[in-house]
Amino acid sequence: MLQILLVTFPFFALVLAGYLAARRRMLPLEAIPGLNGFVLFFALPAMLYRFGSTTPIARLLDGTVAGVYLLCGLIMVALAIALSMNRRIRWNDASIGALVAAFPNSGFMGVPLLVALLGEAAAGTVIVLIVVDMVFTSSLCIALSRLDQTPGDGTTSSGAQALAAARKALNGVATNPMPWAILLGAVASAFEFQLPGPVEKTLWLLADAASPVALFTIGAVLARSQIQANHPMPMSDYVPVSLMKLLLHPLLVLMMGVAARKVGVPMDPFALQVMVLTAALPSASNVSLLAERLGADNGRIARIILVTTAAAFLTFSGAVALVI
Repeated sequence: MLQILLVTFPFFALVLAGYLAARRRMLPLEAIPGLNGFVLFFALPAMLYRFGSTTPIARLLDGTVAGVYLLCGLIMVALAIALSMNRRIRWNDASIGALVAAFPNSGFMGVPLLVALLGEAAAGTVIVLIVVDMVFTSSLCIALSRLDQTPGDGTTSSGAQALAAARKALNGVATNPMPWAILLGAVASAFEFQLPGPVEKTLWLLADAASPVALFTIGAVLARSQIQANHPMPMSDYVPVSLMKLLLHPLLVLMMGVAARKVGVPMDPFALQVMVLTAALPSASNVSLLAERLGADNGRIARIILVTTAAAFLTFSGAVALVI
């Protein structure tokens, strides 16, 4: 266990450093979008391209991994919505809450952390899971979040609004540099393409910056969300969903993966390890930005992300000890 903590501690310590820097205003809140932009548009795409281009194409096109993980995500979304819905929490808040229950921080935290724990072979499976969460889980939850909207002119149903929201979500995926970096990396892997030396060194240098800056930015984003959306709220609004993310999600992925193997589905044991540990990660921090855009209760979403990120230092380390 001590060896595991020696690997995981620096990652969570950087998140804490970013949180304290923003809370104490050592890092101006106005600077956080700049950090986020650097990670999202430069460093993280470079890292995803590097791992994608050096990963065998068969691992990037593993339909079994994608299918099992997507099924688990759909179950998590359904359970989280059923658990959350009440007179105060309607479709919008429940759906975005379900997204943080099913969407781990696989991009900013998962890729570097799992590569540090399991080696570069883990990156391919994590990349597959990122695509599933970005394209399918996120689009579904955004569509569901529109179901309680009342048509403004009496001509557009809530169902039509949900479809429009899903299309808008997919358009958002198309303008996100991360899927394109993954796609370009997969093409490079398939054709064994290698960038010219100076270009590759520049890209790899950006990729090396992704992990520390992304982790620091996660903490800063969490602090900003807590500062801007801090209002009284019963623990029952966010603790159950936090526990679902940290405990139920990885357990569900493990059970589904083992069940798939027992019925003869070709599930790679190593890929299943990576899937379980990815599901054990805290909630994706960028969902708080989505909550703001969609008018959901960002205070609730920020609390779920904060609780899962703080508790994951212990729960994720425990999952590593049990799975590896």
